[in-house]
Amino acid sequence: MKKNLNILKDRFDRQHTYLRISLTERCNLRCTYCMPTEGVQLSPKSHLMTYEEIYSIAKTFVQHGVTKIRLTGGEPLIRKDIPVILEKLATLPVELSITSNAVIIDKFIDILKTHRVKKINVSLDSLDKEKFKHITRRQEFQKVYNNILLLVKEGFKVKVNAVLIKDFNDNEIIDFIKLTKDLPISMRFIEFMPFDGNKWDMSKMVSYADVMNQVNTAFTQDQIERLKDAPNDTAKNYKIKDYQGSFAIISSVTNPFCDSCNRLRLTANGQLKNCLFSSTESDLLTTLRAGKSIEPIIQKAVLAKQKMRGGMNTLKKLQEPKFHTQNRNMTTIGG
Repeated sequence: MKKNLNILKDRFDRQHTYLRISLTERCNLRCTYCMPTEGVQLSPKSHLMTYEEIYSIAKTFVQHGVTKIRLTGGEPLIRKDIPVILEKLATLPVELSITSNAVIIDKFIDILKTHRVKKINVSLDSLDKEKFKHITRRQEFQKVYNNILLLVKEGFKVKVNAVLIKDFNDNEIIDFIKLTKDLPISMRFIEFMPFDGNKWDMSKMVSYADVMNQVNTAFTQDQIERLKDAPNDTAKNYKIKDYQGSFAIISSVTNPFCDSCNRLRLTANGQLKNCLFSSTESDLLTTLRAGKSIEPIIQKAVLAKQKMRGGMNTLKKLQEPKFHTQNRNMTTIGG
């Protein structure tokens, strides 16, 4: 396939320049919205991409226009060869970033800096230790919170992600925003999304409107500043006047950003997902191991991308279990 053929543009003229690569299906937390109570069936090690295969696939995407790569999991830092993966990917002309739960990230500060990882997304769904334990099924709150402070101190650009669940952590929205008063972080609220095994339903969801109602009650209109969103941004960004940081809302359910989507996902076992919500996947790894070109598969997958949420273009469809239970659970997709 000729390199000048645009294989990353879909039928709706969306150009895909952002690749999220899951390095592992394993995680050292067990978040309820991500992992089913009974756990997940992990892929055999032989079915997972090696660091050489990760680099080879990533290089192909970069040759066709990808300019940003984010490493995800599971928890990407528990992969033993993460230093080698970072070293290899850092040779590509891309912005390299990572999503982590921050439990062990303090051990990787120097490695991340060496391989020019400057942007880090950290998951933190509650500021209450007991709630944190309940949702993650682990007692690691203080370690995660301290590591967020460490990342800020070390000069990383930090985004803190909280999945909001009604009657669980929605009473912490303003407390989260107040973190940005003295910390130069972006606090991001994510609508609870449906995936296999996470017992999602609309009644548990805290919407964009719900968040803003709380914000408008807690702060005056002249304190709330609407920021300009970056191109292809998934979030609607705000800040409170005179606060160091900002906050944002990712409204994948009630107000999706599909029209400007530029993202593709590669699972740890080498499957390309053209949308987070899509139940279909394209096997790049088998083709790569057979010594064949993966470019035709990439192009076919991109052209098959639906206009909105993997074909769930209405809230009614989104609420039908048959549509989202055919998808993977979140931990095996990659955040």
